[in-house]
Amino acid sequence: MKLRYLPLLALALAACSSPSKPAEQAAATSPDARFDAFKNHFIEAFWQQNPDYASSQGYHRYDSLLLIPNAAQRQADAAFVAKSLASLSGFGLDSLSPNNQIDLRLLRNELLSERWYADTLKGWQWNPAGYNLGASVGDLLNGRHFPLARRLRNISDKISHAAAYYAAAQANLSNPTKEHTALGIKQNLGGLEVFGAALADSVRKSGLSEGEKKTLTDRIAATRAAVQGYVAFLQKQVLPAGQFRSFRIGKTLFEQKFAYDIQSHFTAAEIYQEAQHHKAALLHDMGRRAARLFPKYFPGQKAPADTLALITTVVNQLTLKHAPRDGFVEAVKRQIPTLVVFVNEHKLLTQDPSKPLVVRETPLYMRGSGAGASVSAPGPYDKGANTYYNVEPLPADWTPAQAESYLREYNDYTLQILNIHEAIPGHYTQLVYANRSPSLVKSIFGNGAMVEGWAVYAERMMLESGYGNNSDEIWLLWDKWNLRSTLNTIIDHAIQVDNASEKEVVTMLMRDGFQQEAEARGKWLRATLSQVQLSSYFTGYTEIYALREELKRKEGQRFDLRKFNEQFLSYGSAPVKYIRELMLGTAGREAK
Repeated sequence: MKLRYLPLLALALAACSSPSKPAEQAAATSPDARFDAFKNHFIEAFWQQNPDYASSQGYHRYDSLLLIPNAAQRQADAAFVAKSLASLSGFGLDSLSPNNQIDLRLLRNELLSERWYADTLKGWQWNPAGYNLGASVGDLLNGRHFPLARRLRNISDKISHAAAYYAAAQANLSNPTKEHTALGIKQNLGGLEVFGAALADSVRKSGLSEGEKKTLTDRIAATRAAVQGYVAFLQKQVLPAGQFRSFRIGKTLFEQKFAYDIQSHFTAAEIYQEAQHHKAALLHDMGRRAARLFPKYFPGQKAPADTLALITTVVNQLTLKHAPRDGFVEAVKRQIPTLVVFVNEHKLLTQDPSKPLVVRETPLYMRGSGAGASVSAPGPYDKGANTYYNVEPLPADWTPAQAESYLREYNDYTLQILNIHEAIPGHYTQLVYANRSPSLVKSIFGNGAMVEGWAVYAERMMLESGYGNNSDEIWLLWDKWNLRSTLNTIIDHAIQVDNASEKEVVTMLMRDGFQQEAEARGKWLRATLSQVQLSSYFTGYTEIYALREELKRKEGQRFDLRKFNEQFLSYGSAPVKYIRELMLGTAGREAK
């Protein structure tokens, strides 16, 4: 059952009525006060429209709701957006404080983006992987926000509509992509694990009544049947029919999606050109470092005359040091304390040891997208919950050659950089700071380019601060790693806009990016399943680094790295272009 959205502006205005004194009345009816009231009511209404997203942010009032993704729901979403945009139009941008100007622009982008996704991109028609109850139910089961019995009651209510949910999913699909169909099968089969032994055991040991236990057990069985029916539909009807559309979205949609998702001063075409220039600079630095390292590792031998061959030779030597096949996840765990100590000793920023970071194997329902590592962080309403660093173990069916290729890509040097990126002071640290932001809007509607850009910036910032003892070895492999972020942008555009083939992309990644074949083919897979996201790393990093260097030039000897890092992170996960305005004091002048 779906709750109706609130009459937003009316509630916002009502919240500001009847002050007791004229001065209070003036303050309460000021544009900023009205906008603050509006934001509070908007966010509550937004959670009713998006209960799964609410749960992911630690807001659990609507955990029991399951929205059926049918035409009626899409119409309700469209009405919600139209009403909200009308309410936003009642606030003049110039009348608001700089912080609220940015919040207004974020809300407007979120709403317009939501309609573009539904009405123009229409992923609900062609992405079977967008339907998966295992993901949301798994997060509820593993959470700590409510006692077990209450979480199970919410799960019971939610999955009582599983059959209708998957029936709507089947009805929605029209000429899906082959790649997203395969992912939908893989992740829903993984999602069946959520409705298996662990959930059954939780039901048995819970404080639910016997009647509630039976009801939930029956609903679990029905949900498993619904998931299995959906998988069978994809396997036996969608795949054999062979009616697939291309995974490529083309130039127009790519540029539009880039504008909504990235929210950068750069256009998609401009950042593509920036990436090409940065690639050349990285290759130049790699050539210099490889030339210095060659005599150390190949004494008495003649260095290759070709620069790419020289870099490849040295990189291949350095990547021989790596974790064992069965010890990859454990190697990640061992690294984290070292990073904590380094950040503290070098006073790079203030850490919060009370916020738990848990390294775990990636849950089955999250695997298959081509991302070997990720972070699942609690939202601003559940700040004390675990942040999970998801590390995908090597597949059991990989040959020794495939495993060696992957492990060499994530060698002893690169694994340290990966852990900086994903954990400390990368994603984990940034998202802890984001949860402290006084603006819920900036935390909730996080910008992917800022989030990924910070993680890439953190890698360089750590090495600049002395991590790895400033050795040519770690800098060479950071160059290689940073080249990967750069090539992400290049191949994202090349695949989606220029129709680059798998052979062309894999060859580029292996030749120009010095990547192992397993990594290159995994990146191709990921690039077929996403659009624009691969461009977020380089775009955000480029903007953050440019901002820091601009402030260093402006402040000279007064520049303090710790102050910069902490001030930058204090604005939640807002787009870098807006954080730049706030830090340079130009928000009011640059707002449009």
